[in-house]
Amino acid sequence: MQEKEGMKQIQLSSDQAVSKGVYANLMMCGSSKEEFLLDFFNVFPPKGIHTARIIVSPGHLKRMIKVLRESLEKYEKQFGGIVTADEPKGSKWGFNSE
Repeated sequence: MQEKEGMKQIQLSSDQAVSKGVYANLMMCGSSKEEFLLDFFNVFPPKGIHTARIIVSPGHLKRMIKVLRESLEKYEKQFGGIVTADEPKGSKWGFNSE
């Protein structure tokens, strides 16, 4: 991160397991007044696994959406439009902690 006027530089680090990332092809979102929960899953019917949970404040989620929208616009300018995939039909999603 570059230092800006009145701001200090923050050194960020990540352990190797987090840096590798996880694949997700399903996301569910829940919220309370104070936070949003973003749950990510890797679903390969008939099963799926819960791969990550991200918990953020409403204000931070709004900033994330702005950055994602801008990134998507840049991507489509460079590589062309993306066709939105259809939602799965006739599936019932269940969750257990196994």
